[in-house]
Amino acid sequence: MVTLKSASRKGESESKEAQSDVDICAKILATMEKLSHIKDVHALLDAVLLEARQMTRADAGSIYLIENNVLNFSYIHNDTLFGASGVNRYLYASQTLAVDNHSLAGYVALTGEPLIIEDAYQLPAGMPFTFNDTFDQRSGYRTQSILAAPLVTSNNKMVGVMEIINPLNKDGQPSAFTPDDLLLLNYFADNAAAAIERAMMTREIILRMIKMCELRDPKETGVHANRVGAYAAEVYHQWSLQQGIADDDIKRRKDLLRIAAMLHDLGKVAISDLILKKPAKLDSEEFRTMQYHTILGARLFQNQESDLDVLSAEIALNHHEKWDGTGYPGKIDDIYQDQLPLGAGKQGEEIPIAGRIVALADVYDALVNQRVYKSPWSEKTTLSYIKDQSGKHFDPEVVDAFLAIYDVIAAIREKYQEEGSSSLPAASH
Repeated sequence: MVTLKSASRKGESESKEAQSDVDICAKILATMEKLSHIKDVHALLDAVLLEARQMTRADAGSIYLIENNVLNFSYIHNDTLFGASGVNRYLYASQTLAVDNHSLAGYVALTGEPLIIEDAYQLPAGMPFTFNDTFDQRSGYRTQSILAAPLVTSNNKMVGVMEIINPLNKDGQPSAFTPDDLLLLNYFADNAAAAIERAMMTREIILRMIKMCELRDPKETGVHANRVGAYAAEVYHQWSLQQGIADDDIKRRKDLLRIAAMLHDLGKVAISDLILKKPAKLDSEEFRTMQYHTILGARLFQNQESDLDVLSAEIALNHHEKWDGTGYPGKIDDIYQDQLPLGAGKQGEEIPIAGRIVALADVYDALVNQRVYKSPWSEKTTLSYIKDQSGKHFDPEVVDAFLAIYDVIAAIREKYQEEGSSSLPAASH
């Protein structure tokens, strides 16, 4: 009788475990369906990392992507240090790791094998990898338990490594990951890798479009576009938090905004080289011709098939409008008419918020960087100008959001430059 009872309980346990596995698979498939709609690679990494951490109760995590045969630090979460939805400069730390056994992430990328570490500071002797505690030393954080999983696509292409750190128990204290957590993360990583690869391909297509612009206008470079896109996305995030917008809505809009902001000057491909490449300030007639790049850029998105097309057109058209109404191209009933006069400038909230944000991002980047007609302004002079233009050129609330995250803005500027690298510490293990 006891044996039969024990067998019955075993059967019930196996049945519950099987159902649990089915539930987990269903949840992962539903998650992947949601992730498949995210277009921007940064937004996707944020979503992937959040889902992975929620599945395993992890306090922190990071993702490295393989680019040019090295691991590039690409995204970080740390609820203890940054909060669950805060913007922080470490998102833009520039750091690369070799694909070798001198770090946990490098070892996982090299071997394709996941790792589970109970205590990073108590590694057994003779391990074929090391733990880098630089981030812990600089931030005061203590990494303990780590899961590291390779991001490998279905055609066996390694695209990166995901690490999650410090699972929390019911009391919110660090505990240790389990072998079940490792299996779950590895399965999720296998599915997420394909979505990440697609998003990286989308980014490459966008950068090729910008490269086409660069062939016409030397200052429209990929790094300029990356900076403006990143500035705009993070300023929007901060502005949205200040407005009390729901987190899910912020993430949806931010996903599209980064990409659309990168395309703000695409209309310049239709402007004459004599104007684009003039090594001096434009005269009044040339400047008026240049103003039409806003309309021409918006026209490129005439057949609007997606929210991204709508937002890209909106930004292209409005990023030179000014809060006080002195910008361009102004109020135009139909931007597709043949004879198109410029209108009276849009003013205040007549300008869409995306246009107001990209206006500041674009001007800031132009001021602090070299141009054919000017030397870069100092940081002090640039910030003084932006503050002075609050309520004139720029939306005061957008300026407030920009200044509130200026450490992030500076990190973005340092990350995306023609040459050089950042000194900001990354969460490399």
